[in-house]
Amino acid sequence: MKISTRGRYSLRMMIDLAEHYNDEFIALKDISKRQNISKKYLEQIVPFLNRSNLLTTYRGHMGGYKLARHPSQITIGDILLSSEGSLNPVSCMDNDPSICARQEDCLTLPIWQGLSEVIADYLNGITLQDILDRRPDSPEYYI
Repeated sequence: MKISTRGRYSLRMMIDLAEHYNDEFIALKDISKRQNISKKYLEQIVPFLNRSNLLTTYRGHMGGYKLARHPSQITIGDILLSSEGSLNPVSCMDNDPSICARQEDCLTLPIWQGLSEVIADYLNGITLQDILDRRPDSPEYYI
């Protein structure tokens, strides 16, 4: 499995929005400048994130984008699934139910299913807030 540019840039855009969660709506041009991603590319990413209800959009003067939920409620799995469409390691697992004629006799299917579970568990176990909390500039408190 390889995460595409769209997936990587979607994640960067969502992290940027998480960093500015308490701000007003953020214009794509601002995200574009901070993330060094073309505005045109971000415009192509937005519909995927919108369809998954990860973004709130406001059009017009002072318009832009915000996270639809708090950063602690959006996982990396949510974002990548939205932009990639599937996180399965092999294409035969993308259909539900599987249409593979060899499914019943496939000795490798359990391997791919296990890998898929590990990937999903890992990505769904990390939220945008977790990423923000791990920033090098995050204050650490010791008692």
